[in-house]
Amino acid sequence: MKLDDRPRRYRQDTLLTHVGRHPEANHGAVNPPVYHASTILSKDMAEWEAKRARPPFTGVRYGLHGTPGTFALEELLAKIEGGYRAMLLSSGLAAVTAPLQALLGAGDHCLMVDSCYGPARNFCEGILRRCGVETSYYDPLIGEGIAKLMRPNTKVVYCESPGSLTFEVQDIPAIAAVAHKHGARLLMDNTWGTPYLFRSFEHGVDVSIHAATKYIGGHSDIMLGAVITNEECFLPVRTASAQIGHCAGPDDVYFALRGMRTLSVRLERHQKNALEVARWLQTRPEVSRVLYPALPDDPGHAIWKRDFLGASGLLGVVLKAAAKEAVYAFIDALDLFGIGASWGGFESLIQPAYPERMRTARPWQAEGPLVRLHIGLEDPQDLIADLAQGLDKLRAVAG
Repeated sequence: MKLDDRPRRYRQDTLLTHVGRHPEANHGAVNPPVYHASTILSKDMAEWEAKRARPPFTGVRYGLHGTPGTFALEELLAKIEGGYRAMLLSSGLAAVTAPLQALLGAGDHCLMVDSCYGPARNFCEGILRRCGVETSYYDPLIGEGIAKLMRPNTKVVYCESPGSLTFEVQDIPAIAAVAHKHGARLLMDNTWGTPYLFRSFEHGVDVSIHAATKYIGGHSDIMLGAVITNEECFLPVRTASAQIGHCAGPDDVYFALRGMRTLSVRLERHQKNALEVARWLQTRPEVSRVLYPALPDDPGHAIWKRDFLGASGLLGVVLKAAAKEAVYAFIDALDLFGIGASWGGFESLIQPAYPERMRTARPWQAEGPLVRLHIGLEDPQDLIADLAQGLDKLRAVAG
């Protein structure tokens, strides 16, 4: 896009392609170059003082606070999700913890969804508890009923939708309305939905959190976090992250910016493949349930269809009762599914999941073991054939 003041109402795919690119400032290069920089020099004291007089977190002053590549990706992320501004951090976990540290203090109360990412719970029980913050956990399906759990000192309500490992879809607008009525901020881990599939600020979210390591990067080769906020929350969260010393490496920023250009087409293929695999899994005698909100019979489908623009490739599979040895034999028999943490890359992954070890507000009870699948960009028929081989092995070992 040209740098001028003409009004524009481009759609999301067009914005993904054009926002955060400034060829005129980079000798015509389509993509912003990588800036490896800590020290940023000023030509004279007048320029030095002018930089210091600018509003906080604007302009290039010091590598820790951002370079042109950093600002390009932050601009794109905020635009796609509909937030005020974004900030980049070194990991998804850093993106979880920085807003919590910024918005909570001694004597405050946090309401954390019971289906949250495990390290988020660990942070609440460890660092936040030692800082005098009390955390309560709530049923992810509570909706507007969360009003009964609000206290005068509740400052943050934290959501993750769909839930980590168990994929419950939360009624974010209902929870947001209650939180705001009680003067609390709503934080949401939106990694599964991405800035593209769930425009969180339209649903009442104040701070949106992303493990950019996953779909934003898209190739399983970076570590990066992103936080996108409304105008009210930007300065406190950005200031806290800077005071803690959070920043993002320039190469990871570059790869994430490149990954964003293909985000929509990758997500479309992930959903297409995941739906095909999920529907096939529902026909298998070894499978009790498939946890994937895009399936019409999923308990969270109605809210997902109302609020989300699509689905990613991550889903859960509840197997029928089977010993650990049989489940491990199933996983070990697979050829195309790597065994590993994280997800959101182009490849398919599998790992066993144990939500019962963490849940307290709504204990996890299932008919059998749970495995988490990330459905990549391979041909879905090849993935189905691979899973069929693995499930045959599970049945053979289980007897």
